Amino acid sequence: MRSTNVTRSRSFINVGEPQAHRLLPNVTRELRPMSSTLRTADPIIRIHPADDVVIARRQLLGGTVLSSEHVTVSGLIPPGHKVAVRAIAAGQPVRRYNQIIGNATQAIAPGQHVHTHNLEFSSFARSHEAAQGQQPTAYVDAPATFQGYVRGDGQVATRNYIGVLTSVNCSATAARAIADHFRRDIHPQALADFPNIDGIVALTHGMGCATASDGEELQVLRRTLGGYARHPNFAAVLVVGLGCETNQIQGLIAQEGLQEGARLVTFNIQDSGGTSKTVARGIEVIRQLLPEANRVQRQPVSAGHLTVGLQCGGSDGYSGISANPALGAAVDRLVRHGGSAILSETPEIYGGEHLLTRRAVSTAVADKLLARIAWWEGYTARNHMKMDNNPSAGNKAGGLTTILEKSLGAIAKSGTTNLVDVLEFADPAKARGLLFMDTPGYDPVSATGQVAGGANLICFTTGRGSAYGCAPSPSLKLSTNTALWLKQQDDIDIDCGTIVDGLESVDEVGERIFRMMLETASGLRTKSELHGYGQNEFVPWQLGAVM
Repeated sequence: MRSTNVTRSRSFINVGEPQAHRLLPNVTRELRPMSSTLRTADPIIRIHPADDVVIARRQLLGGTVLSSEHVTVSGLIPPGHKVAVRAIAAGQPVRRYNQIIGNATQAIAPGQHVHTHNLEFSSFARSHEAAQGQQPTAYVDAPATFQGYVRGDGQVATRNYIGVLTSVNCSATAARAIADHFRRDIHPQALADFPNIDGIVALTHGMGCATASDGEELQVLRRTLGGYARHPNFAAVLVVGLGCETNQIQGLIAQEGLQEGARLVTFNIQDSGGTSKTVARGIEVIRQLLPEANRVQRQPVSAGHLTVGLQCGGSDGYSGISANPALGAAVDRLVRHGGSAILSETPEIYGGEHLLTRRAVSTAVADKLLARIAWWEGYTARNHMKMDNNPSAGNKAGGLTTILEKSLGAIAKSGTTNLVDVLEFADPAKARGLLFMDTPGYDPVSATGQVAGGANLICFTTGRGSAYGCAPSPSLKLSTNTALWLKQQDDIDIDCGTIVDGLESVDEVGERIFRMMLETASGLRTKSELHGYGQNEFVPWQLGAVM
């Protein structure tokens, strides 16, 4: 996965005239609704004056007159879906956010539904204008604070867990038995004397053997486990192995520069004498770790110690209008206060990567991003897939048609700030500001990489609904529409549908998200934490062949 240099003008994705992919001076204006607060009386949302389509705020019946567009709706248009507002010829590019989202496969009349039946992905040459759109960051004089745990090495935690990691799938059952012994819902007294500990979590996986001992897949797994072992949200970590696996614990320690001691204890099943003795030994190790782990106290720290992983899952036609740009507004605030955000899901920025390369702080950073895009093109080709296999069935039901449209909305999560670095999967996030981490679009894998890189908080937008958590880092979920919020408040922390409803602006919701980031980092429990999500969602990226 190590990057190779590529040119900054290359051919893939989209269609249109030579200038179709050029950006307006303020690129983020294209990724947000035109008005600061949308008019509630209007049944549609126009994002940019150059767009060929508008978005239905609610279900539109045939014959509905869109007075602001001088167009009459033809047929049924579901909420979040696109309506043509001008005649589009077959083969002509279609624009949303003033960006091309695909080609019309047939003539489309004003008022008609624009979706998979008449719009498709296409490709064309694109200039990425590397590092041409960066702007100075206006840092605040007095950064906001949250109540965090300061570790001995200076890292700051938002939670205080003890982790049980595994080197291989063969030790997963033993690891879970160790952690289950301390579950508050099963054994209420197990942690009664340790109120400052959030829990004991076992993060198991299906890898660790049947792979090359010097291969990329093992290196990535070890990098992921190493990132979790060092994560500030773990007061201490126990690593349990089998003994004969390819992923030898000592190999993990050597690659990642880990140090066994009070915060890192390791052993394996074979040396311990079997499963029962391993579980008993692990329980005793955790008992010995509890008193020291419980001694921590929250204290005020700068928001600059926050590193937020940005996720979207179950996206819909509103994602790029409400929750994603509102999260982007919160990211802009976080960066101005000295914090960091990690944008990821490389297959889901595909077709919009030019918006990020423009914001790169250097051509070298832009080249790193384009190298990852090139890697993914080769990776999907080797596996007989295509980069435009996205969106999912749920995305399409929610109004998204092509990967181009989905990517443009997904990038809105990153706000307007400069792109300061590009990381490979599970690489440590050392720079401050907006970073990009190369990950799959599959949310559990992507978030696992972000947490391994140091994310101590996750913000996850969803339009179709999500039930997700990511121990040891809390995960805030944001709904793109109020209908989802009303249906699934059990899992959603913030309703961003107020933007679609015209009740709040993107910036106002962004301020709410930023404040909830600080509250959550200070200990406010998220919906997913209340449900106990987080252990099963640890999914390292399995790259290579299983032998």
